[in-house]
This record gives sequence, C-alpha cells and structure tokens, in this order.
Amino acid sequence: MQTLDRDELSIHIEAPLEDVYEIVADVTRTPEYSPEVASCVWLGGAAGPALGARFKAQNRIGKSRWSNKPIITAVLQGREFAFARTEPLCGTVHWRYRFEPEHGGTRVTESYEVVRPITRAGWIIVSGFGRDRNRRKTLHDGIEESLHRLRTIAEQAQTGAPTL
Repeated sequence: MQTLDRDELSIHIEAPLEDVYEIVADVTRTPEYSPEVASCVWLGGAAGPALGARFKAQNRIGKSRWSNKPIITAVLQGREFAFARTEPLCGTVHWRYRFEPEHGGTRVTESYEVVRPITRAGWIIVSGFGRDRNRRKTLHDGIEESLHRLRTIAEQAQTGAPTL
C-alpha cells in the first residue's frame, strides 16, 4: 500500500501577487490550470472565497471520475488560500497556496498535507483501481503542471495575450 504525507513546490510568476491570488482563490478557474480538476462550482449560496465556504470539484484522471466537496480553511488576501477535502475512505487532504512578493512578481507555493490517512479500501479508489501505482508521484507531477499552467495564465493576462 502506498503512503502519502505531504509535498510542496514553488514557482516564480511575473505577475502581481494580487492578480495571481485572485486566479487561485476563484475556485471556478481551477480547471484552467489543474490537470485533475474538470469543474468547480460554489455551493450553498457562496459566490466567492470565504472562510467556511464550500465548493464542488469534479475530478478526472483518464477514464476515472469522482467529485468532492472541499471547505475553504484560509482566505488571507494576497498571502494564503487553502481548503480541505474529506472523502469517505479517502481521508482528509489539506491543500494550501502561499503567495509572496518576489523580484517584481510573485512566488507561489502549492502544497498538500494528509491530515487523516487514506484507508486500505480508499487506496483502491485513489489508485484508480490499480492504474495509478504511484499516487505520490502523480500528485507531485500534478502540482508541477498546475504551477506552470498558472504561470502561463497569469503572465498572459499581464500582456493581454489570450489564455489557452
């Protein structure tokens, strides 16, 4: 059985901190940069990021599809945005984005931490019934891809170039 605990990666983005934060904090934009998230919608009347707000994320890897309903755990304008998702059998994972000014742009750090471990049965689900043999690497690669896509979106917005 695999184990997950935590991981984090950072990237420099040539865009103002506030602009990068706004992209990430608007969870409906997550599918633009996340390789696993197909759609996100706010729930319960929420119209934007607020502590305790919930959203529904539809995820996909290949033919595997699933949804979850994370809760926002941190909304610190221009500094931090975080949420936790808890799923039966699949534990609780806390995702966090931190933003720091850096050389006229922004350093973004994306991380996750497993707060409640995934059960044995959950691993069968999380691994796509055995198709994903190294979920830790899949998540690491996904964070890296997300950050690169986020950089492209934020930097193209600065130049007025159309985003993909």
